[in-house]
Amino acid sequence: MNVYRYEENPVVTPANVKPHRPDFEVIGAFNAGIAKYNDEIIMLLRVAERPISEDPNIIKSPVFNPTTNELEILEFNVNDPKYDFSDVRMICESGNQSFTYLTSLSYLRIARSKDGHQFTIDETPFVYPSNELETFGIEDPRITQIDDTYYIYFSAVSPVGVGESMVSTKDFVTVEHHGMIFAPENKDVLIFPEKINGKYYALHRPVPKSVGEPEIWIAESNNLLYWGNHKHLLGLREGMWDSARMGGGAVPFKTEKGWLELYHGATEDHRYCMGAVLLDLEDPTKIIARSNEPILQPEADYEVEGFFGNVVFSCGALVEGDVVKMFYGVADTSMACAELSLQEILDSLTYL
Repeated sequence: MNVYRYEENPVVTPANVKPHRPDFEVIGAFNAGIAKYNDEIIMLLRVAERPISEDPNIIKSPVFNPTTNELEILEFNVNDPKYDFSDVRMICESGNQSFTYLTSLSYLRIARSKDGHQFTIDETPFVYPSNELETFGIEDPRITQIDDTYYIYFSAVSPVGVGESMVSTKDFVTVEHHGMIFAPENKDVLIFPEKINGKYYALHRPVPKSVGEPEIWIAESNNLLYWGNHKHLLGLREGMWDSARMGGGAVPFKTEKGWLELYHGATEDHRYCMGAVLLDLEDPTKIIARSNEPILQPEADYEVEGFFGNVVFSCGALVEGDVVKMFYGVADTSMACAELSLQEILDSLTYL
């Protein structure tokens, strides 16, 4: 597979983003939703910020209070035996792997570009936590354009779990909130950009707590808000690049051979790669072909090293003829872009 990584990669880093308040620092600008609006490429960044601690023994956790519409900053002492601080991303109760608090808060901010190489970043957040289901932040947005409306959906994180919420905009200025469309525990939602035989379709990734694995499902809807007729679509494969977990990446796009979905998969040692699956044009619950080998894997320094290394995470694709401009998150830190041949991707798939 021929992959052209942009020389400017990573095209957006935390250093490019000004914190939304002076007592915070930006630690991630990644996993962005991608769209074309007028003559611009819109990169809707997940910006992760954490409160600055002057005391090395104090770890702070930002929590949005929906009653006051303000952030509250909680403080924890690293010597407190009640808590486990071994994962820098979270604060857990000792002996419990589930997080109690996060050490950062994520929200969505717009970066703009004419060419996909150079981006300017808005000074203020575009979508910020606003209710009780978003108290720990909002993460990993994706954007589906249907007619003149851009539907933006993202992981909403709170003490009751991680679900998928949605807003919409026509101008990337004003936003209409639509609430949670997939209840916890669920994420990695992707809505197809048009109706198929009169129905909307979406990929999603439940996270079973008892039986089952974190795999890709598909659902249908008449109105984009209420989803049903859920079906298991894509499963893990032992010993392969998508053996431990998987989820959707870029919004599926139409090709002559089917709907092409660029998805992420991870191994047991948390190495995230990118592959593809081809779905039937008339019935996207049917798989036509799938990647046996990744089409992109962490190799460049900025993909291997970072806040959470060895990660390439597909976010959005812009297709121009045979060129697939694939924007992707790297090492849970920054955003990069690579160009691939659409025909080469299709030729690389194993047909079922």
